[in-house]
Amino acid sequence: MSVVIINYNAGNVQSVTYALQRLGVTPVLSDEEEVIRSADRVIFPGVGEASTAMRFLKERRLDRVIKDLRQPVFGVCLGLQLMCRHSEENDTDCLGIFDIEVKKFEPKLKVPQMGWNTLTQMNSPLFKGIAEESYVYFVHSYYAELSDQTIANTDYVNSFSAALHKDNFYALQAHPEKSGKVGAKIIENFLDL
Repeated sequence: MSVVIINYNAGNVQSVTYALQRLGVTPVLSDEEEVIRSADRVIFPGVGEASTAMRFLKERRLDRVIKDLRQPVFGVCLGLQLMCRHSEENDTDCLGIFDIEVKKFEPKLKVPQMGWNTLTQMNSPLFKGIAEESYVYFVHSYYAELSDQTIANTDYVNSFSAALHKDNFYALQAHPEKSGKVGAKIIENFLDL
């Protein structure tokens, strides 16, 4: 199985690479259209800022490439947010795969949310074999609203989409590559879709 990690100037690609290698998969890191299109699975990771990331994607026409992909695609953290319609982070128009607004947490608790939190109301093959209220690792100041595309919830300040799904696109707000056995199982489930 060929797995491509989209290289778009957002952090965290190395830890995603290591997580895949621990599962016996050697991914390719690429921003080349043909390499991405020919992969069996595509991972769209990210740590960074929405407007800068979107500018980079548009300059390289990767925004169009990602939206046109037909194989399973897995967005992680900023990847999930960029797959939504719009982000309040610097008033950024995003990819629009999910018709969802990304909002900034109200500072009722410490922002960013940084650390372990639970997944609830999981409803997807992405979470096969994972117990309700399993812990995964989050680092984020923005969140995707709940919608009919939500396949898992988390509560921090308010309830939000911990994971999303539409067609061949899946996304997780948490970092599976930093979430121990639960995260490894989520990645494995994605590869098995």
